[in-house]
Amino acid sequence: MIRIAVNGACGRMAMRVTQLALEDPEFQVVCAMERPGHPSLGKDIGILAGKEAIGIALTSSSLTGRPQVLIDFSEPKSSLERAREAANLGAALLIGTTGFTEEQKKELQAVAQRAACLVSPNMSVGVNLLFNLVGKVAKALGDEYDIEIVEVHHRFKKDAPSGTALRLAEKIAEATGRNLAGDAVYGRHGLVGERKKNEIGIHAVRAGDAVGDHTVIFSCLGERIELVHRATARDAFARGALRAAKFLAGRPPGFYQATEALGV
Repeated sequence: MIRIAVNGACGRMAMRVTQLALEDPEFQVVCAMERPGHPSLGKDIGILAGKEAIGIALTSSSLTGRPQVLIDFSEPKSSLERAREAANLGAALLIGTTGFTEEQKKELQAVAQRAACLVSPNMSVGVNLLFNLVGKVAKALGDEYDIEIVEVHHRFKKDAPSGTALRLAEKIAEATGRNLAGDAVYGRHGLVGERKKNEIGIHAVRAGDAVGDHTVIFSCLGERIELVHRATARDAFARGALRAAKFLAGRPPGFYQATEALGV
């Protein structure tokens, strides 16, 4: 049985991870954490997840229960603090938080020298397969095809564009020799002139309760190819996270890729 801790436990994604973990005999939830002042602190995480009480109260204090894997869907500052703490305890880290700065990413790299660490903006098996595909398609089609990425998420999402859209753009840039810092265009407004050849357009839509749609468009004069992934429920991400947690448990320190953990 794999002992897991969940940070940001009352968030939409982390709560679904907790619910599914409580149904899986291979997992034991030993710690659930939230920010200081959260209204549910002190309540049993089993009850909060709509299950039976398991004797684990939601806390804002230190990690307890000797977890083997910390699953974190919170926000960058909290993720970093919990990552350092978990690494000190010898726990592996599975981080689905997005919005890290370059400096924070460097800090995570330092943590990965002490613990197995997987950081991914999307734990869906389908999306990670898409990560592998977009670079191959972009390279095969060549420079005559314009590339645009459109992502759609619910109205409550705080960061834009999504971490998944950025990772898709990174994969395309790596495969085609583009410089993402100079070639990425985030939306367009006004008289922007004709589209430059190496541009990678990235567009964020926020509407209603959309779980997460990502479309990568490859288009030239005369034809268009679209690679589309639509998430219809958070279970796609939660099940992927638990699948990756099983992979991470007991692994030596270092950075691991979600594609490796998910077998795609």
